[in-house]
Parts: sequence; C-alpha cells; structure tokens
Amino acid sequence: MYFNSTGPENTKEAAKIAVREAKERQISHIAAASNTGNTIFALIEEAGKQGYGGKLVCVSHAYGYKENGENELTDQTREDLEKQGVRVCTAAHVLSGAERSISRKFQGTYPVEMIAHSLRMFGQGTKVCVEISVMALDAGLVPFGKPIIALGGTGRGADTAVLITPAYASGILETRIHEILCKPDRLE
Repeated sequence: MYFNSTGPENTKEAAKIAVREAKERQISHIAAASNTGNTIFALIEEAGKQGYGGKLVCVSHAYGYKENGENELTDQTREDLEKQGVRVCTAAHVLSGAERSISRKFQGTYPVEMIAHSLRMFGQGTKVCVEISVMALDAGLVPFGKPIIALGGTGRGADTAVLITPAYASGILETRIHEILCKPDRLE
C-alpha cells in the first residue's frame, strides 16, 4: 500500500494494515513509535476492532529529545498504556544516540548515521521501524529471532509498517526487513 503523502493522516490506515497483517500472519508482537501516545492509541483501537490478541509495544523518544530532563510521553499516558497491557520502551535511539554527539563535536558522519541515512532512502518511517524494532529487542520487549510488525512515521503519526526480524543493536546489520506493508509513495 502506498500513501499519497507522509504524516499523521495515514496513522489509522497504517495501524489497520499492521494489525490485519499481524493477525493473518500470526505475528505475536507489534511495535509502534509513539511520542505523544496518539499512534499507539490508534493501534490499540484497531487491535480491539480486529480482535488481535498479540502484544503491543510503544517505543517513545528518549528523555531529552526535545527538552533536557523531559519526555514527550507523559507519565499519565505511560500509566494509561501500561493499564491496557502495552509495554513502553524509552531508551537511547539506536541509530543516533551517543554517535550523534561525536558527529556534532567533530563535524563528521559516522557509521551508525550512515545506516540511518541509507534507511531513509526508503523513507523516514522505514528508518524509524528499524530503529524501534532494535530498541524493543534490546529492551526484551519483543522476541529474539522472530518477525514482528513495526509501525513508524515521518514526523508525527504513522505512515509506514514493515514485517521485520530485528537484531540486537550489537548486531544491527543482521536485522532483516522481510516486507514493507505500507509507506508513503513520495518522500519528503
């Protein structure tokens, strides 16, 4: 499925596709990037509509992403998600993290950022899907060696879903994208 544009207007349809494919393929976990909760709540709603009984994982931005000491996902939203059985992962971003500090300090590009830029050739959402899958695996929230569905986007919302078997960050090049389920046709 190709969307005509990037962004949050695709969130509900991307969530619908992710849940449908997870249910049909008997995929036990769906991981979604969600910084405010809007995307994960759309995924929860769709999972309920379709009767998906698998596990949902929310991967948020790291603390300090926008403002030092702060996280965009509020404590109340985290609590609400956890009450609904959603596991929340908040960690250093695997495709930037400490390396971004080095590249800013020494004004260069380093290997992990090259991976991120290469993935962006398929769209920002594809890069996000790889990143959050690896982060969720590193946190023990998705199973090792098994495919999951990952949901990510461009800026806000979700516009990309992939079937992926993540590897740990220490072996990120072993990650396998099996299929892109939906993404924007145009890259912005």
